[in-house]
Amino acid sequence: MKLGIVSDTHMPQRGIHLPAALISGLQGVDLILHAGDITQFFVLDELSRLAPVEAVAGNVDPPELRERLGSKKLVRADRFVIGLVHGDNPCGNALVGALHAFEDQDVDCVVFGHSHQAHCERHGEVLFLNPGSPTDKRRSPKPSYAILHVGDSLRGEIIYF
Repeated sequence: MKLGIVSDTHMPQRGIHLPAALISGLQGVDLILHAGDITQFFVLDELSRLAPVEAVAGNVDPPELRERLGSKKLVRADRFVIGLVHGDNPCGNALVGALHAFEDQDVDCVVFGHSHQAHCERHGEVLFLNPGSPTDKRRSPKPSYAILHVGDSLRGEIIYF
């Protein structure tokens, strides 16, 4: 199983369409997870043409998206449980927000965003995966997204373009 991981698209502030490199790279994935800061429903519509989409709202998403999506959820991928959250928190550190978001739940991976900086690292047995942003790289070298490979184990892959 292969999951496409996206966050912080900030549409239409960062463009009127998702980048072609992102659309091309997500071809053939089984599921897409979006970790928030979507800002417009059309982003979910574009992504759902490629694969089913699970998403949460981020700190800049409008009330309609927040009500529809919620701020965190659990997603099953084969035998693994993935926590999905945006990662914003009062201290401002997205990784800290992600570390605490599911600390009382049994998850195998936490997908988060907010920082626009790609991150793929295990903390104990849990994989923490931030795809960065495909539209607003900020301090990252290039725009990015991620692929989560699901097999006997979970393996995250950051894709820069």
